[in-house]
Formats: sequence, structure tokens, C-alpha cells
Amino acid sequence: MKWRKDSGLQDGHDLNVDLVGGYYDAGDNVKYNFPMAFSTTMLAWGVLEFGGFMSSELKHTEEAIRWATDYLLKSTQTPDVIYVQVGNPYDDHDCWERPEDMDTPRTVYSITKHRPGSEVAGETAAALAASSIVFRSSDPSYSLRLLNRAKEVFRFANMYQGSYNDSLGKWVCPFYCNWSGYKDELVWAAAWLQRATNHRYYWKYIKKSLAYFEPGYQAKGNSYVQIADNTGEFGWDNKHAGINVLVADTFPSRIEANDVELFHFSADKFVCTVLPESPTKGVQYSPGGLLFKPGGSNMQHVTALSFLILVYAQKLSANKRVVRCQDKVTDPNRLIELAKSQVDYILGHNPLNMSYMVGYGNKFPQRIHHRGSSLPSVDAHPGHIGCKDGTPYFASKDSNPNVLIGAVVGGPQPDDSYPDDRAQFQGSEPTTYINAPLVGLLAYFSSHPMN
Repeated sequence: MKWRKDSGLQDGHDLNVDLVGGYYDAGDNVKYNFPMAFSTTMLAWGVLEFGGFMSSELKHTEEAIRWATDYLLKSTQTPDVIYVQVGNPYDDHDCWERPEDMDTPRTVYSITKHRPGSEVAGETAAALAASSIVFRSSDPSYSLRLLNRAKEVFRFANMYQGSYNDSLGKWVCPFYCNWSGYKDELVWAAAWLQRATNHRYYWKYIKKSLAYFEPGYQAKGNSYVQIADNTGEFGWDNKHAGINVLVADTFPSRIEANDVELFHFSADKFVCTVLPESPTKGVQYSPGGLLFKPGGSNMQHVTALSFLILVYAQKLSANKRVVRCQDKVTDPNRLIELAKSQVDYILGHNPLNMSYMVGYGNKFPQRIHHRGSSLPSVDAHPGHIGCKDGTPYFASKDSNPNVLIGAVVGGPQPDDSYPDDRAQFQGSEPTTYINAPLVGLLAYFSSHPMN
């Protein structure tokens, strides 16, 4: 591995760190810890909410989580240093070659107390904390190791606050630039540590940060600036809605009732931003019924928001509550129905009768934007495929030779059309953060079929 002078690595640190493992986030050959950690958190949350419905697949889900957490433990093993990215993104994106052949620089980028990155550190702490709960019964020693590391990483993220946008600049932007600020990741990490430890320190931290989540205006110098309403936002970049759903009713015996209601109020507002019949709806729906939001591959919004809707529906049902969106009253069954409609669309109940999960059903995307899937296997082509040698395969109209079974792509256009074009990566590229929330959704609906 190579170390850049501007990678954030300070002189004197051990350069022989083992960073084998982890996941490429999408169709390229770069390891981005920010979305990887979020995907890990979502896999863990899926197990915690719906693991009881996973049957024999629970073991496989835990294996997928452990593959990520083993890597995150490696990435955080040096005190006050976190290795947050492996691979030069510009050189990698300039090539189309198999992971087995890649000869682009495996540059490592890190954050330190001098060059902080609270968003990626916070999400890493959340992933480790959430995963520690998953392994609490099956592997107590591993669980404790994850939890202790989560506490250390959260301390680092909070003590040395700052964005990795500033620390690492062009090496993380525009690829996984943090557009929403890093405060939400700090609170998100604290919420998961609260759930993992039941320690009041983390609740006090969350409570102290409540003002940050209230939309409106805040003082800046002699004037006021408007703060965006992030109530309906959730994904690898923005954790607001996830925090509200996670905290609502999570610790009812330890949290003052008025404070719980604040999170319920915000979680209800989130529901009202996605419910199709809501007067305050903040998303669009295609003619075929698929949720759409601006920004990147759309299926990431579909799976993440549907997961939150389903989790919150369970909480509402347990507490015999409903959601009021002005004059519209919505019960938990309606939310479950909405989440299922999105899962059904992904799996083929749509105007094209196309499954957007590769390998599922009789009709699914054939030309996905994924190097390993689109290039011939080593068995079929033992010779080296260089950086530009893969370009003809990228430009080909042929179907991908290797079927990436289970991968969910970015999805169709807002009019329900789908070009199935490798070059249109927003629709044809699969990502871990599309798939991760879907695992819990599929587990639930496999055990709760609805007409």
C-alpha cells in the first residue's frame, strides 16, 4: 500500500497496518469506510429488529456483519488514527478492470486528531456499537471488543471534531462527500452506544444535541440563518430520521416522557414526509408507485426509508399509537403496507414486471455497472486485463457474463422506464447501502405475507 503526503497520516505512525477485508461500496474497487460503516449499521439494525424472522439466514447475515466489523476493527486499531479509505479514487475510476487485476495505487487515507473526520468516525462507532449487540449472545468476547472499540472511536470523533471533507478534500469529495455536516453522525453514534450500554452519559449527549435537530433559525453573528428541515432524510450521509426512529421508545424506562415525545413527534413528521396521501409529503412517487427522492441512485432512498417506516410501524403498534399528518390519520398497518409496496416493486411488481434484484425472477437488469460482473471471470479469461483493456467490455451491449445474484441496482427512471445501460450508473450500479436495509425488510415480509 502507498501512503500519500496529504492522506492525513502523521509521521511516526505504524505503516504496516493490515487493512485486508471489508467491502467495496459499489461497482468500483475502492473501499470507502463512510458508506461501508453505514451499511454495517443497517445490517446490524436489521438483525436486531427482524433477526427472529431470518431462520437459517441469520447465520449468513452475522457473517456479513463480521466481515465488515473485522475490517473496521483493523481500521481503528491505531490510537487517534482511523484509516478511512483504501484506493486512489481518480485512478480507480479511470480504469475498468477486475479486482483480481487492479494495478491502480492502493493509497490509504486516514483521519487523525490533527485532521479530523467526525462523520466517518461517528458512523464507524455506530456500526461497531450496533454490531456489538448482534453478537452479545453468540460471541460475548467479540461483542465486548466491538463495544469497547466503539466507545474509543466515539471519544475520538467527539473530542476532535471536524469534517473529513476538509481533512481529505478531493480524495473523498465528490465521491462520498458529507453534505449534511457531521453532527448527525455524532448523535447517531451516541444513540447506538446508548442502546448498547444503557448508559446515561450517551442519553445526556443526545438530549444536549436536540436543538440541532429542530428546523428553523439559529443566530450567526448579528443575523440569523435558516436551518434545513432534515426530518425526512436518512441514508449514508444524513442520519436525522434514523435517529428519531431509533430513539423513540428505545429506552422508555430511563428517559423522561417529555423527551421521548420529542422523538416521537419528529418520527411522526418523518412518516408524514413519505406517506403518499400525506398533505406534507416531501417525496415523489412514480406512476407505478416507487418512491423517489433527489440525489444519487434512487433505490438507496427506497430501501432505507422503507426500513425506517417498518421499524416505526412496529413501535407504533406496540404502543397503540397512530400518526397524524394534519387531517390524515395513519395506523401502523398502513405503514407496513407502504413498506411492502416498495419491496414488491423492487422484486418485480411494477409496470415493467422487472425485478431490480439481479438474479431474482425471470426479468432483471443484464448490464449492471459493476466491474467484476461485467468483465470475464479469471476462469474464462486467465490473462491479465489491464486498466484500459476492460473498456470494450464496459461499452458492450452484451449482458454481463457474471450474474451478481442478489445485488439491487439504482433503479428505474421516475416514469418507471429502465434503460438497462451500464454507462447510466445512477440506475445500473448496485451498492451495499441499497442492499443492507433490504435484508431486514425481506426477513419481515418473508414471515408476514400480505395480500
